[in-house]
Amino acid sequence: MRGYFGIGVEGLSKAMNAGNLFRTAHAFGASFVFTVNARYSVTSGKSDTSRTPLHVPWHSYDSPEALALPEGCELVGIEFLEEAAELPTFHHPQQAAYVLGPERGSLSPAMLARCRHVVRIPTRFCVNLGTAGAIVMYDRMLTHGRFAERPISSIAAPGERAPHVHGGPRVRRRLP
Repeated sequence: MRGYFGIGVEGLSKAMNAGNLFRTAHAFGASFVFTVNARYSVTSGKSDTSRTPLHVPWHSYDSPEALALPEGCELVGIEFLEEAAELPTFHHPQQAAYVLGPERGSLSPAMLARCRHVVRIPTRFCVNLGTAGAIVMYDRMLTHGRFAERPISSIAAPGERAPHVHGGPRVRRRLP
């Protein structure tokens, strides 16, 4: 996969959720993780059984203004805002840092002002911090990865219509 990404949180009310997020980031190959205005430690994030900050650079910042990203890295806010771009239509930057707000709140106005993009997961209501991060990282992997296109049906080749789709001939297959 080309490019890189980092992921982090602004504010934090549940260290377990950040631990889950960081463990998932480690599994998806994040280049770095970060916290902004949040208290977190390897021992407080007990759900991070991979102990991500021991293997992936972890940066801690006191404020959104202090957040320092690599040259060319675009900050992407993940927030449940009506005006945000919906994740399935979002083109992930090659060099990106994703930031999620606290579980019991939203990204601060100062953080939103720093974001080049704001993306919304199209759900009926907010999902858990770790879950939201996993959805975003999975979407990034799908759009930047080198995977074959999905078939339209379980019996069609990738990109091909199933033989029984409206107007097409019905094909019967023997089951083993």
